[in-house]
Amino acid sequence: MCVTGRSRNSGRLHLRDSAPHMLCHGPHRRFVLQHRRISKKRATMAGSAVVALVVAGVTFQTANASEVSPSPTVKSLTATAAGNLASTLGKSLGADAAGSYYDATSKALVVNVVSERAAETVRQAGGEARLVANSLGELTSARRTLTDKATIPGTSWAVDPVTDKVVVTADRTVKGEALSKLDSVVKGLGAKAELKRTAGEFKLLIAGGDAIWGSGARCSLGFNVVKGGEPYFLTAGHCTEAVRSWSDSQTGAEIGANAASAFPGTDYGLVKYTSSVAHPSEVDLYNGGTQPITGAGEATVGQTVSRSGSTTQVHSGQVTGLDATVNYGSGEIVNGLIRTTVCAEPGDSGGALFAGSTALGLTSGGSGDCSSGGETFFQPVPDALAAVGAQIG
Repeated sequence: MCVTGRSRNSGRLHLRDSAPHMLCHGPHRRFVLQHRRISKKRATMAGSAVVALVVAGVTFQTANASEVSPSPTVKSLTATAAGNLASTLGKSLGADAAGSYYDATSKALVVNVVSERAAETVRQAGGEARLVANSLGELTSARRTLTDKATIPGTSWAVDPVTDKVVVTADRTVKGEALSKLDSVVKGLGAKAELKRTAGEFKLLIAGGDAIWGSGARCSLGFNVVKGGEPYFLTAGHCTEAVRSWSDSQTGAEIGANAASAFPGTDYGLVKYTSSVAHPSEVDLYNGGTQPITGAGEATVGQTVSRSGSTTQVHSGQVTGLDATVNYGSGEIVNGLIRTTVCAEPGDSGGALFAGSTALGLTSGGSGDCSSGGETFFQPVPDALAAVGAQIG
């Protein structure tokens, strides 16, 4: 978590490569039962057997119409509540589930399903059901194919529940034979995948919320946490892989040393404070104020989120994908990331992704910058906390 009220904007260490970069510094169809009136004259003219069938049909429809309960109302939810409902429904729907997203306009959870039975379960729970062609299992299989055949530096992919496809993105460094290969693999997946381009480069961004320094590199502090009653903080794993000891200024005294580090594959690091003094769980908003953090949670596609980092301070955007894979240009592969439209730049690595008082992610890397835009990826905080045995303090 970011340390309160402190802004660092001194020199940065750029870990820029020719590909992805890390941020470090240094209808529904509505069915209406219709009642057809059959005149006595028509009934008399028809054969008795036919009359019996028609009358039986009319009687059956009428009976059903009187017994049908009103359609359940789609609930108006916050993004957090929608995420909780999505998690619950995902477990109960099983193989019939095909992803979900939060519609910020209608404040509804939209759940993709592949059967009418699953759709009814969603409606009864207060969600908006959407019948789609590709199951989550099919999209997961498409991701495996991409991993096996198209792990190319400068690419990323994640399931997009809005389009019901795996969206594959290639940055500007993917050219020639590599681009042709990627295009061929994506086309082979048919309607389950689509290829997009980004003008930037996927890079690791070394930096973060409030600045932390070590060995000439600058990263950003993510979230203050507690483990075994002692104070620690989370940051990006590619930061803790490069630096072992940290200070809160370029030439300052040590404030903490690495206790755990995981990168590549995942991207989180745990640093133990040198002092046993507790640090507040809050994020620096760079306007003289802070955002208290009371817990960690899972991100939801469609959710509006904010990021705090020591290079570009606070920026907001939307979650566009979960469980994303990024093949950074420097050769590292990271899985299970949150994909967003939030911008970031070198020095923002490790910084806090949050929504209100909920910690969501740690800045990993992305493409573009805060002038031209781009996309940024984040390590989910709940996964990091579980791995290191810590909690939001």
